[in-house]
Amino acid sequence: MAKNAAEIGLGPMLIGTMLDILLYGITIAQVHTYFATFPKDRKWFKCFVLFLLVANTLNVLFDAVYIYQSLVVHFGDVSYFHRANWAYATDPAMTGIIASSVQLFLSWRIKVISGNTLTAAFVGLGSFIGLLGSIGTSIAVGIVPEFTESVKFKVIVIIWLVSAVLTDVCIAFTLSYHLHRRKTNFATTDDVVNRIIRLTIQTGAIVAVWATIDLIVYLVDNTGIHFIFNYPLSKLYTITLMSSLNSRRGWKFGISEESSSGNAVGTRGVCYFHV
Repeated sequence: MAKNAAEIGLGPMLIGTMLDILLYGITIAQVHTYFATFPKDRKWFKCFVLFLLVANTLNVLFDAVYIYQSLVVHFGDVSYFHRANWAYATDPAMTGIIASSVQLFLSWRIKVISGNTLTAAFVGLGSFIGLLGSIGTSIAVGIVPEFTESVKFKVIVIIWLVSAVLTDVCIAFTLSYHLHRRKTNFATTDDVVNRIIRLTIQTGAIVAVWATIDLIVYLVDNTGIHFIFNYPLSKLYTITLMSSLNSRRGWKFGISEESSSGNAVGTRGVCYFHV
């Protein structure tokens, strides 16, 4: 039995929105923890976190508006299911803005930790391409709102998702590599470095794997299943960053919280990580 329009598109969107709202709650908790734990953190760090919170709030709000309009306001209107509206069109751009912001922040961290401007620039370029792809997708949705015609801008979506995946993998690998090189002969210092490496791999891998699944499903499935993975993506990026920032409260043994330079110095077994 053939699936109807609601099952093909709105079903996955509803599930994706529910996951998005769930992760949004976790995001709020992470942001609260950050401001409660690091009241003296750099001002631009705080502004950046607030920006991500506002962007994620707007993103989840617009997604909820679209689902409400489709399932409640236009209940039973099958023709409405076949066209995107303004709320739907905002999602790719909002997701891309949030993702690229987090990626650019991490590219700055790569520059500080490694001192390698070229690598940081490469990550920044990948992030910028992904941003353009996401904004291009939103513009394309506005121009071609019919879901059945979305194949016309499929290349733009692929560019967006592929660049995001490659950038995420590059960030996780580069940070882990350069942190590993900072190991010393002091057990205390190396223990802190190992914990940072594990956190980097774990959080970076979650986003990279999730984005990869989103890309694969989009390529192999011609229904809306990929929305289940695409809608929560912006929250995963934010949670990844917030987990990284909040984890500093557990870096004891002489870790400094006064500076945010990103450098690490080991002296007599004491590790100072400024992130």
